[in-house]
Amino acid sequence: MPAVPFEYAAPATLTEALELLSTRGEDAKPLAGGQSLVPMLTLRLARPAIVVDLDRLRELRTVRRDNGMLEIGALVRHGAIERGEGALGACPLLQEAAPLIGNVRVRALGTIGGSVAHADPAAEFPAVVRALDGTVVAQSARGRREIAAADFFVGILTTALQPGELVVGILLPVPGARTGSAIEEFSRRVGDFAIAAAAAVVELDAAGRVARARVAMAGVGPVPQRLTRVEEALTGETPTGDTIRKALAARPLEIEPDGDVHASAAYRRHLAGVLAARALDRAAARAAGSVGP
Repeated sequence: MPAVPFEYAAPATLTEALELLSTRGEDAKPLAGGQSLVPMLTLRLARPAIVVDLDRLRELRTVRRDNGMLEIGALVRHGAIERGEGALGACPLLQEAAPLIGNVRVRALGTIGGSVAHADPAAEFPAVVRALDGTVVAQSARGRREIAAADFFVGILTTALQPGELVVGILLPVPGARTGSAIEEFSRRVGDFAIAAAAAVVELDAAGRVARARVAMAGVGPVPQRLTRVEEALTGETPTGDTIRKALAARPLEIEPDGDVHASAAYRRHLAGVLAARALDRAAARAAGSVGP
């Protein structure tokens, strides 16, 4: 099925792109890597009057590390993250998550900004950004603003972006000493969207106890969801496998899984606990062996 006819624009600068998005409003759709938008156009799930191709915006391909923060341009490709190019190597959780996305072709074209802006609840990068307490940087012709990941994801394929706004970058804290991370995912086939996934970060104090734990889930609700009750229960504890399993078993998980042809809601809920335990266990083990970023 061919896409509905649309205009095409390829602005040379971010300013031009933002002005075009502002002028055309809801009739315009930005195109980053195209791994989500192009199928939606083909299936006529998206019917923009104009597609604004961002490929020429080289300023959105930069990566900077400064004052303990990593700023990743929205057009940085999944493949570059997978390889840990340059400063991207400072975020091992992103690097571990990238190979789980699609296939080599998808990772060669897909972008982190596109993944976050698309807000598929089963996607890996939104959950990783939530687990890392990341911030989404948005910009429009009116100016720039920073949105905490906790506030950015609103619902299925829905974000806090306002009309005319574009995701231009992601801000992530660089992990410090005694910090480990891990992601665990279950999918029907390699490269498929996750039936469920867990991204965990564990920070240990000098005595080997949990100073802070973070775990975010994908595929088990309308948005990537943090397990805050489990995080609180683990704080101050020595993170053994038994301690982690008890924390997960003793508290209801803050997830809202739905059933579909791939898995029932009950199965997804059970799977979420299993994957969260595995991710937390591996993250804690890595934290124990970590001496710095």
